Amino acid sequence: MNLVWYVAYGSNLASDRFRCYLAGGQPAGGRRVYPGCRDPRDPHRVAAVEVPGGLVFSGESAAWGGGRAFYDLTAPGLVAGRAYLLTAEQLGDVAAQEMYREPGSAFAQDLTEALDDVDEVRVLGPGRYETIARLGERDGVPMFTVTDVNAGDLEPSTPSAAYLWWIAAGLREAHGWDASRVAECLSEARGVAGAWDPGELAEIASAKGPARGGPAPGGRCGTGG
Repeated sequence: MNLVWYVAYGSNLASDRFRCYLAGGQPAGGRRVYPGCRDPRDPHRVAAVEVPGGLVFSGESAAWGGGRAFYDLTAPGLVAGRAYLLTAEQLGDVAAQEMYREPGSAFAQDLTEALDDVDEVRVLGPGRYETIARLGERDGVPMFTVTDVNAGDLEPSTPSAAYLWWIAAGLREAHGWDASRVAECLSEARGVAGAWDPGELAEIASAKGPARGGPAPGGRCGTGG
């Protein structure tokens, strides 16, 4: 069994939300039902991580409304993430679902097979989450994430409250941050800065659950897939 770390930086930071990718289901506040992985088991281990780069929200999420999170490898700073120790096959199925493909599809198999050959970045296709980035190792096991190879050039758009709530929940779980620290972190991201103020972000982070997925404040959504 070939194990890898999958590094989440968006709503998959939250374990309950990520389980929808593994075992199937619909996350609270979301619009989409996920089929789940062929292997639905929980991660072998979970760890808080920080990786070099930045966070940008762009396009419009069909699941949440508003911008989707992307990892910008070229940006200065650090991104707070959460690493899940999965099988390579599970990571392929997670990435396939990100692109609205079926677990076990040709794309899932291609990504799984490509992991051994990724030294830094490998582009598997033009889709928003069809680029694999290798982020070093943890305990001798390689860490990977999926993003857009051109994340640094994407046009920012404002994420919805529901989407931000799940990201905030994951940051609290993984890093033990309070609402103000979460708000500080999120307010620096492109797409959030200038659209959500720190007070609003702290309220979202403090809420008991997400609002129904929908437009960002004032309807400020970008366009995209």
